[in-house]
Amino acid sequence: MKPLFTALKAALLSLALSGFGLTVAGLPTSAIAAVVDTGHVKAELIVSGEAVPGGEVLVALRQTIAKDWHTYWRNPGDAGQATTLDWRLPSGWQAGQIIWPTPKRLPLGTLMNYGYEGEALLPVSITVPADAKPGQRISLKAEAGFLVCKDICIPEQASLTAEVVVASGAPKIDAKAAKAISDTLTAAPKLSGLKAVMTRDQDVVKLSITGAPLAGGNFPDAYFFAFDSTLLDHARPQTIERGPDGLTLTLPAGYGFKKGPAPAALAGVIDLGGAAYQIEAKAGEPLAGAAGLGAPTATDKAPEAQEAMSLPLAVLFAFLGGLILNLMPCVFPILSMKAAALTAHGGDHSNAKGQGLAFLAGVVTTFLGLAGALIAAKAAGAAVGWGFQLQSPPVVAVLCLVMLLTALNLSGLFEVGASLQGAAGSSSLAARSGLAGAFFTGVLAVVVAAPCTAPFMAGAIGFALTQGTAAALLIFLFLGLGLAAPFTALAFSPRLTQRLPRPGPWMERLKQALAFPLYGTAAWLAWVFALQAGTNALVFLFAAAVAVAFSGWLYGLAQRSSLAGGKPRLSLLLALISVAAAGALIFAAAKLPSPTAAPVAEEAPELPSEPFSPDRLAALRAEGRPVLINFTAAWCITCQVNDRAALSRPAVADLIKSTNAVYMVGDWTNRDSVIAKALAEQGRAGVPLYLVYGVGGRAPVVLPQLLTEGAVIEALEAGAKP
Repeated sequence: MKPLFTALKAALLSLALSGFGLTVAGLPTSAIAAVVDTGHVKAELIVSGEAVPGGEVLVALRQTIAKDWHTYWRNPGDAGQATTLDWRLPSGWQAGQIIWPTPKRLPLGTLMNYGYEGEALLPVSITVPADAKPGQRISLKAEAGFLVCKDICIPEQASLTAEVVVASGAPKIDAKAAKAISDTLTAAPKLSGLKAVMTRDQDVVKLSITGAPLAGGNFPDAYFFAFDSTLLDHARPQTIERGPDGLTLTLPAGYGFKKGPAPAALAGVIDLGGAAYQIEAKAGEPLAGAAGLGAPTATDKAPEAQEAMSLPLAVLFAFLGGLILNLMPCVFPILSMKAAALTAHGGDHSNAKGQGLAFLAGVVTTFLGLAGALIAAKAAGAAVGWGFQLQSPPVVAVLCLVMLLTALNLSGLFEVGASLQGAAGSSSLAARSGLAGAFFTGVLAVVVAAPCTAPFMAGAIGFALTQGTAAALLIFLFLGLGLAAPFTALAFSPRLTQRLPRPGPWMERLKQALAFPLYGTAAWLAWVFALQAGTNALVFLFAAAVAVAFSGWLYGLAQRSSLAGGKPRLSLLLALISVAAAGALIFAAAKLPSPTAAPVAEEAPELPSEPFSPDRLAALRAEGRPVLINFTAAWCITCQVNDRAALSRPAVADLIKSTNAVYMVGDWTNRDSVIAKALAEQGRAGVPLYLVYGVGGRAPVVLPQLLTEGAVIEALEAGAKP
């Protein structure tokens, strides 16, 4: 830590000199730097003054961060990426490490991050070679990289340059820059005589600290920032117990303590609310005098991780997420049913209103039903998340058959709601059929499409599952309202609905053409079923599909016979028997032993992967290797689109190989408590989720839910840099 003391002395000396007026107006400036605007951060290098041969000069990266955005500390917390400086200096000039100011806590939903808002200075001490020529202007260059975040995170870079003059006599001081750097160093965590010991106690770590700065103090806002992001669970509160000579913090243990050998020491910064100190606590017995004055209390600001996303904000995010879900690939299988419903009324606005409301009712009812089941399952201790319904092979099989029947209906094999008592052509029956179909479309839209999470939706669901039942159901209600809003709004727009073509033969042809996306969906669900239950079970599903198709044909015969005045009891009886046979076949398939392993998809040969494991992840991070993690599922269409469009690309494979990175796949096609826990730790309740762990123990960078090849490459390149 010697460079830290050297830098501090240099800064204080600069300030002292400037206070005596040794910077003379009109003299050439000692340093010239340009400000670079990266979009959300204005970055520049500032220099304390002239450089002395054989000495040191202080340079700081100044970040002026846009309102409500932030950058990250050396340990960014649960998510984010620390700011980096890659120096390009002349021969003989050397840059020290960044001297990190005490960070702020930046809670977001269930996550706790650490970083800076407003303006941040990151000082660095530059060693000047002894043979530097006086009067020479030297260009100091650095590539700055930082992740700047608000509701989304954007990696930004800046090529920065500052010119510094080598002093030919007494060094001239840049009073403004020297004061800013000095103030930053004065407030930075100090090295002190504090003594610290850590003691592991089940799922927590007791950190006892004693020393003169703590004796007799209260420090209700004390908080410990660990240097290693894996050692603590940042989002959970820290509690404080006072003692006559110090204090004891109870810290929730993270992966670094729970997996593998326990760390030999816990290093970081203890922020007392007015002063901060660097400490390193080795394992041992609790220190005497660090506790005993009253019961432990939670830090005042620790609950912010849960409070940061308020209920109104979560409701807004839920509605926006539901709206965006309409644009996600997950909803594509339902588009044909929506299109058929839109054209069915043929310009009759009153009928369109009814269909819009029926679709809304189907979406909301199903959302609340699934949410209630999910909340009940989690309350019972089950490791489930959003999309749990498609992790059950029998449910997937039934959905496959429902999609097949729906497609056969659109193909004209039978009609839903047509009268069996001879009331052919009744407009009231047609209206009832349209309402039932719109409600059913809403149900299928949620069951099949909603498990894939859209932007905003992930944070809202993660927050909902930490709240009470009433608040959680309110959030899911607005998710449903967002999903249903575009179709319902269109149905309530007379000017738009009246422009749709009038009924005619074209409608029948369009309806039949729209059946084919649903046939494709049935085939996709059969593939998902095969991955979950094995190829032997697929035989039973195909047999059930034949029985269902046969029942649909018989039902159609019965309808036509009834409309002609007949009494088709035999056809209806045989149709019911066929449906029962299909149910029995699905039941038999569910009884077959599950396959031991089912890959989510056949991996492209140029992108080898290994299954996600927390232990393996911790080992890879300890080796200093970048890791790309893909949490996915076979039933998530967005996941499959991302796999083909972004992940399974030669450029990504080449970069993974060249950076010595590892690609891990967390396959959530079937229920997996380990993956459910990993998702929950990131504040997520569903897939897709893409994480890039960089070298140096950095917290993961969360990639967008709609991936591009460029986004993956950019995150991997940033993660591979020291």
